Amino acid sequence: MTRLRRVLALVATLLIGAPATAHAWSNHGLLTYWTFKDTAEVASAPDVQVEPLDTFLRDQEQAIANLLDAQELWARMNVPTYPPRPDDLAFKADASRDDAARRKAFAEALRIAPNTRFALFTQNLPGFARNSATTMPFAEVSTLREPAFSMMRFFRLEPGETVPALLVLASSSDEPDFGVDINCWEDSPSEWGKRYKFGKLPFGNPALDFATQAPFHMGFYHQSWLIYRAAPFVARTYPTLRAHQFIGLARLAFRTGHAYWGWRFAGIAMHYVQDLTQPYHASILPGVSTLRMIAANTVAMIGWKGPKDSMVVLASNRHLAFERYEALLIYRDTAAGGKAPMIAALQDSSRDKTYPAWSDLYLRDVVTQESFDFGETLSAALLSAFPPKYVSDPSYDFGASGGSGALIAEVAERTPQQRAAIEGAVVELMGHFGAHSRNMARAVGATRPPNQ
Repeated sequence: MTRLRRVLALVATLLIGAPATAHAWSNHGLLTYWTFKDTAEVASAPDVQVEPLDTFLRDQEQAIANLLDAQELWARMNVPTYPPRPDDLAFKADASRDDAARRKAFAEALRIAPNTRFALFTQNLPGFARNSATTMPFAEVSTLREPAFSMMRFFRLEPGETVPALLVLASSSDEPDFGVDINCWEDSPSEWGKRYKFGKLPFGNPALDFATQAPFHMGFYHQSWLIYRAAPFVARTYPTLRAHQFIGLARLAFRTGHAYWGWRFAGIAMHYVQDLTQPYHASILPGVSTLRMIAANTVAMIGWKGPKDSMVVLASNRHLAFERYEALLIYRDTAAGGKAPMIAALQDSSRDKTYPAWSDLYLRDVVTQESFDFGETLSAALLSAFPPKYVSDPSYDFGASGGSGALIAEVAERTPQQRAAIEGAVVELMGHFGAHSRNMARAVGATRPPNQ
């Protein structure tokens, strides 16, 4: 037993230092747009009238209170490691309070960042022209700093105007990356983190704001038993909680005639589903076995830290390089009109019925299992197709250096066999992304008219 405890401690040491990259896919909005562009129930859905969140909260205050109480009970019964919400954070109907107080109470009951913008905005998506005078700066949409490599553009919406449902769904599918889950931990530099009682940040650096969202956007459900014995904090990830919360809100909004917020909440919930289709969000170190982790830590304990440090850097580099490559591809293929294998895979609805029916266990048992299992394939494809500097050189930090904006051209210089590996991986993962997004939309009822 003493030997086993030492081994577990070694694995835990590695996991504490493992990268906690907060983002999975670059621009969920474009990916979601192409996923649903030809899905008749969404693309042909009636336009919806824009309304502030405060309108929905005032109109459905008691129903929201009942829903959030039911969701809290569900979480306590169904989310392992879930820390119960403090009773004083429960959402209570109170018609006498002002909109700001009600909005803050709503955020606190969900235990999301109370400074979440919930701005009325759209993204710049194909076929939806907006007046350039209505552009919005990134800071009005997100509480985070604008990423260095960002091609997102935002436009302001006004209360009362009507907009296509597809535009709302796609635009909001990026929203959880705009600050929703920031600093919600007891060791976060925020007042709300201490009140929420989620405990300390399970992994990553609490001083880096973007890192604090990672445990809500990652789901490590399929690691070796040794990992959970070594580092039980790895199990403290809560994307299933967030998806359940916003799916419930979407259903309520559709049911009560607030279609704008029905689509908006559906897009927010969809983000967490889509994140888990990325293997680097369902596996701690894709392509790295538990035995290799143990070996790296064993030599680190006797003073040779090189293998362990290299393993962490390389995993982060591969994650970030793949994310950059996907971003470059979706922008290129969108600009070319959408005729590309990547977009065809997003739209391939023949996959949808090959999966089990949606349930509370769908994210854990279907989405993340599939993603976890694909991790080794993706890792091998990256090693084959990407320049070695980005994926095999631990002296190079892809994130710190700004990475490469020329990955498409660099991959094009590889052999046909090398290119086929990464192209096949992208197509496969986009197929997962599209199918699970549509299955979630059906579960919400977003693909049916309200009240049906």
